Amino acid sequence: MDRFDIVIIGGGIAGASLGAELVGTGMGDRSILLIEAEEHPAMHSTGRSAAFWLESYGGPQVALLSKASLGFLDSPPTLFSEAGFLRPRGAIHVDASGRSDAFVHIPESVETRLMTRAELDRAVPGLSPAFVQALNEPGCADIDVAALHAAYLRQFRRGGGVVRIGSRLVCATRGGDGWIIDLERGGQVGATCLVNAAGAWADAVARTSGIAPIGIAPKRRTMVQLKVGRSGISRLPQVLDAAGSFYFKGETDQSVWVSPHDEIATDPCDAQPEEIDIAVAIDRFERAVDWPVERVERSWAGLRSFAPDRLPVFGFNDPGRDFFWFAGQGGFGIQTAPAAARLAAALLLGTNPDSMVVGIDPAPYDPKRFAGR
Repeated sequence: MDRFDIVIIGGGIAGASLGAELVGTGMGDRSILLIEAEEHPAMHSTGRSAAFWLESYGGPQVALLSKASLGFLDSPPTLFSEAGFLRPRGAIHVDASGRSDAFVHIPESVETRLMTRAELDRAVPGLSPAFVQALNEPGCADIDVAALHAAYLRQFRRGGGVVRIGSRLVCATRGGDGWIIDLERGGQVGATCLVNAAGAWADAVARTSGIAPIGIAPKRRTMVQLKVGRSGISRLPQVLDAAGSFYFKGETDQSVWVSPHDEIATDPCDAQPEEIDIAVAIDRFERAVDWPVERVERSWAGLRSFAPDRLPVFGFNDPGRDFFWFAGQGGFGIQTAPAAARLAAALLLGTNPDSMVVGIDPAPYDPKRFAGR
């Protein structure tokens, strides 16, 4: 039976980024195995993300991780990637309520400014007059998710990390000197420490390992690509409804990506878009702008997984320090990946935090906040 110091369950952005950080921290002869249940890593959430870096998303505690990640995403170390992963886009939050607190969900630390109606019409021609106020967030940028995830996996392997795909976890049991991990394919492996980076399956992995679940809930998010009767929209800003009922952005010269901003509770699964959710997305888009929808070019759905308080979960489950949570990254897992992985690596190894995250208090993300579960 092969033995490893650390076994990471999950090959999406969480597992890949943490693995890359661990092999890059001078671990010496320590060995790390990353286990992915599917034939291709990042199949369910990471690979279906319409990711963008939006500092205002997720609240103040998430914004800290997003802001700390920005420099790495924009200009990573040369050995990690020869190019950055961001493409500037900008975002506009629109509101139809006219309420003075319509944008209260945006942390004060985020750079924003109110827009006049004339500015709004220039930025998003054809926007419904129902939107009576708007806030510009210029820092928003698209993220090249595939390139980022591939770079993390490449860095992990380069540092000596081992990846096994198509290796679904059957069970993990504590033995005298660590964990015995049974895989659906691949037999058994041993580990001193087990890392739960399984995304939507995080609670299932915990149960299988004899650990109390936290209550991490998968939510289905629908995306639709629409061909519309307007051209020149590929660089359209990200447009987000302050009420949380939709967002859209330009994709090609005559197509947009639209989401009804849904969070539909589901079991962990290979999520597929429902016809009703596609219809809702189209309806909300048509109410927002006067652009004729010509056809649905494609649609897809992904899973976003949240802890009960909607903050990520980083840390050891108990004083035994042999089961580490790295899960619950919701819809912000891509944009916070560099800082989250660096913070989690320091927590797991018991080392001083890197300069990227030295000012971030890890306490709000500690799984012990759910000790009464």
